[in-house]
Amino acid sequence: MNINWEEFNPIAALIGGALIGLATALLVIFNGKVAGISAILGALMQVKNTPKGHYLWRILFVSGMLSSGLILNQLSIVPEMKINASFYMLIVAGILVGFGTRMGSGCTSGHGISGLGRLSIRSLIATLSFMIAGFITCYFLQNWII
Repeated sequence: MNINWEEFNPIAALIGGALIGLATALLVIFNGKVAGISAILGALMQVKNTPKGHYLWRILFVSGMLSSGLILNQLSIVPEMKINASFYMLIVAGILVGFGTRMGSGCTSGHGISGLGRLSIRSLIATLSFMIAGFITCYFLQNWII
Protein backbone atom coordinates (compact mmCIF):
# COMPACT_ATOMS: atom_id res chain seq x y z
CA MET A 1 0.00 0.00 0.00
CA ASN A 2 1.33 3.43 -0.93
CA ILE A 3 0.46 6.61 0.97
CA ASN A 4 0.55 9.96 -0.76
CA TRP A 5 2.17 11.94 2.06
CA GLU A 6 1.69 15.27 0.28
CA GLU A 7 -2.08 14.91 0.54
CA PHE A 8 -2.20 13.28 3.99
CA ASN A 9 -4.35 15.22 6.42
CA PRO A 10 -4.00 14.31 10.11
CA ILE A 11 -7.20 16.27 10.91
CA ALA A 12 -9.31 13.69 9.06
CA ALA A 13 -7.63 10.88 11.02
CA LEU A 14 -8.21 12.76 14.28
CA ILE A 15 -11.91 13.28 13.48
CA GLY A 16 -12.27 9.61 12.48
CA GLY A 17 -10.65 8.46 15.71
CA ALA A 18 -12.90 10.74 17.76
CA LEU A 19 -15.98 9.35 15.99
CA ILE A 20 -14.86 5.78 16.67
CA GLY A 21 -14.34 6.66 20.34
CA LEU A 22 -17.76 8.34 20.49
CA ALA A 23 -19.49 5.36 18.87
CA THR A 24 -17.73 2.99 21.27
CA ALA A 25 -18.70 5.06 24.30
CA LEU A 26 -22.32 5.35 23.14
CA LEU A 27 -22.55 1.59 22.61
CA VAL A 28 -21.33 0.97 26.18
CA ILE A 29 -23.52 3.70 27.70
CA PHE A 30 -26.78 2.83 25.93
CA ASN A 31 -26.35 -0.91 25.36
CA GLY A 32 -23.77 -2.02 27.90
CA LYS A 33 -21.89 -3.75 25.07
CA VAL A 34 -18.24 -3.57 24.09
CA ALA A 35 -17.43 -2.63 20.49
CA GLY A 36 -15.26 -5.61 19.61
CA ILE A 37 -15.80 -6.22 15.92
CA SER A 38 -14.86 -9.92 16.00
CA ALA A 39 -17.44 -10.62 18.72
CA ILE A 40 -20.11 -8.56 16.96
CA LEU A 41 -19.57 -10.34 13.63
CA GLY A 42 -19.20 -13.73 15.33
CA ALA A 43 -22.58 -13.35 17.00
CA LEU A 44 -24.17 -12.32 13.69
CA MET A 45 -22.94 -15.55 12.14
CA GLN A 46 -24.49 -17.62 14.94
CA VAL A 47 -28.12 -16.71 14.35
CA LYS A 48 -29.51 -19.59 16.42
CA ASN A 49 -27.42 -18.74 19.50
CA THR A 50 -27.91 -14.96 19.43
CA PRO A 51 -30.87 -13.61 21.44
CA LYS A 52 -33.32 -11.60 19.30
CA GLY A 53 -32.72 -8.30 21.05
CA HIS A 54 -28.98 -8.64 20.52
CA TYR A 55 -29.22 -9.28 16.78
CA LEU A 56 -30.65 -5.92 15.63
CA TRP A 57 -28.04 -3.67 17.19
CA ARG A 58 -25.27 -5.82 15.71
CA ILE A 59 -26.78 -5.51 12.23
CA LEU A 60 -27.09 -1.75 12.66
CA PHE A 61 -23.50 -1.47 13.96
CA VAL A 62 -22.01 -3.40 11.03
CA SER A 63 -24.27 -1.57 8.55
CA GLY A 64 -23.06 1.74 9.94
CA MET A 65 -19.44 0.66 9.56
CA LEU A 66 -19.93 -0.43 5.96
CA SER A 67 -22.10 2.50 4.90
CA SER A 68 -19.82 5.12 6.47
CA GLY A 69 -17.09 4.31 3.96
CA LEU A 70 -19.52 4.58 1.08
CA ILE A 71 -20.90 7.88 2.38
CA LEU A 72 -17.40 9.29 2.86
CA ASN A 73 -16.52 8.27 -0.68
CA GLN A 74 -19.50 10.28 -1.97
CA LEU A 75 -18.91 13.37 0.19
CA SER A 76 -15.14 13.66 0.04
CA ILE A 77 -12.15 12.95 -2.14
CA VAL A 78 -10.81 9.64 -0.93
CA PRO A 79 -7.18 8.86 -1.81
CA GLU A 80 -6.65 5.97 -4.20
CA MET A 81 -5.60 2.81 -2.42
CA LYS A 82 -3.29 0.27 -4.00
CA ILE A 83 -2.77 -3.14 -2.44
CA ASN A 84 0.49 -4.68 -3.56
CA ALA A 85 -0.23 -8.17 -2.21
CA SER A 86 -1.51 -11.12 -4.21
CA PHE A 87 -4.96 -12.59 -3.69
CA TYR A 88 -3.43 -15.64 -1.99
CA MET A 89 -1.34 -13.46 0.35
CA LEU A 90 -4.53 -11.65 1.38
CA ILE A 91 -6.26 -14.98 2.09
CA VAL A 92 -3.33 -16.14 4.24
CA ALA A 93 -3.28 -12.78 6.04
CA GLY A 94 -7.02 -13.04 6.75
CA ILE A 95 -6.64 -16.54 8.15
CA LEU A 96 -3.75 -15.41 10.37
CA VAL A 97 -5.78 -12.45 11.63
CA GLY A 98 -8.70 -14.76 12.43
CA PHE A 99 -6.37 -17.16 14.24
CA GLY A 100 -4.82 -14.29 16.20
CA THR A 101 -8.23 -12.95 17.11
CA ARG A 102 -9.22 -16.30 18.62
CA MET A 103 -5.86 -16.76 20.29
CA GLY A 104 -5.90 -13.24 21.76
CA SER A 105 -9.51 -13.48 22.99
CA GLY A 106 -10.56 -10.55 20.84
CA CYS A 107 -9.58 -8.34 17.97
CA THR A 108 -7.42 -5.24 17.88
CA SER A 109 -10.46 -2.96 17.96
CA GLY A 110 -11.94 -4.71 20.97
CA HIS A 111 -8.73 -4.62 22.97
CA GLY A 112 -7.26 -1.37 21.65
CA ILE A 113 -10.35 0.82 21.75
CA SER A 114 -12.81 -0.72 24.16
CA GLY A 115 -10.43 -2.58 26.45
CA LEU A 116 -7.97 0.26 26.91
CA GLY A 117 -10.87 2.66 27.43
CA ARG A 118 -11.98 0.43 30.33
CA LEU A 119 -8.39 0.32 31.67
CA SER A 120 -8.19 -3.46 31.20
CA ILE A 121 -4.72 -4.87 31.93
CA ARG A 122 -5.44 -7.85 29.66
CA SER A 123 -6.26 -5.47 26.80
CA LEU A 124 -3.13 -3.42 27.46
CA ILE A 125 -0.98 -6.55 27.21
CA ALA A 126 -2.86 -7.72 24.10
CA THR A 127 -2.53 -4.31 22.40
CA LEU A 128 1.18 -4.11 23.19
CA SER A 129 1.57 -7.65 21.80
CA PHE A 130 -0.27 -6.70 18.58
CA MET A 131 1.85 -3.59 18.13
CA ILE A 132 5.19 -5.28 18.86
CA ALA A 133 4.36 -8.19 16.55
CA GLY A 134 3.37 -5.70 13.84
CA PHE A 135 6.60 -3.71 14.22
CA ILE A 136 8.72 -6.87 14.07
CA THR A 137 6.81 -8.21 11.06
CA CYS A 138 7.16 -4.94 9.14
CA TYR A 139 10.86 -4.76 9.96
CA PHE A 140 11.54 -8.26 8.68
CA LEU A 141 9.34 -7.90 5.62
CA GLN A 142 10.95 -4.62 4.58
CA ASN A 143 14.56 -5.47 5.43
CA TRP A 144 14.95 -9.19 5.00
CA ILE A 145 12.21 -10.81 2.96
CA ILE A 146 11.03 -8.31 0.33
